[in-house]
Amino acid sequence: MPSVSPLLSIDDLHFSHPHTPVFSGFHARIGGGLVLVCGDESTGKTTLLRLLAGDVAPQRGRFTLLGASAVSAPEAYRAQVFHADPRAEALDPLTAQAWLDAQARRYPGWDAQALASHIEGFALAEHLGKTFYALSTGTRRKVCMAAALASQAPLTLIDEPIAGLDKPSIAYLAQALGCSSRGGERAVVVAHYATLPGVQWAQVLELPPRQ
Repeated sequence: MPSVSPLLSIDDLHFSHPHTPVFSGFHARIGGGLVLVCGDESTGKTTLLRLLAGDVAPQRGRFTLLGASAVSAPEAYRAQVFHADPRAEALDPLTAQAWLDAQARRYPGWDAQALASHIEGFALAEHLGKTFYALSTGTRRKVCMAAALASQAPLTLIDEPIAGLDKPSIAYLAQALGCSSRGGERAVVVAHYATLPGVQWAQVLELPPRQ
């Protein structure tokens, strides 16, 4: 039986912060479903997601997502990726609702019904009219994750999902993650130091300790 092609291929990735190497000749194949990127502190979990999102550029390497190269077809590549940093200062003056509306216009597969479920599950309704500046760390993260899960982007990137979340929100997140990856046509890549209770991962990508 022929093997199924991965959604995302990472080839020969090299990246260093000033005086600090992070990836050297890193390769990975990521398929559909829930993917956990884990590893010890400072192994590059957040950095890998930022590289995949195009927020930072590698010194060398190739990312190919559903046939689109991040180098030769950057617009086609980025159109298939969702990544939002809840800590970004650019979000501060925007209301949660205005930002969600902008994401809905950006992603053609946006699932409004799923968003409504996530707003209820994360108890966000009372916060939609507030600016991000007025939101708590956990609420900012929940708004970004609600958008990520509703986006239906083929490559959906979520970093440190439970930081600042209360227990009911963590429980809802586990349920929402399970529903988001059905069908295998989408990779929901979560960077976290450990597995999350109640979440079944299709793939676990453990980053090696930094040398």
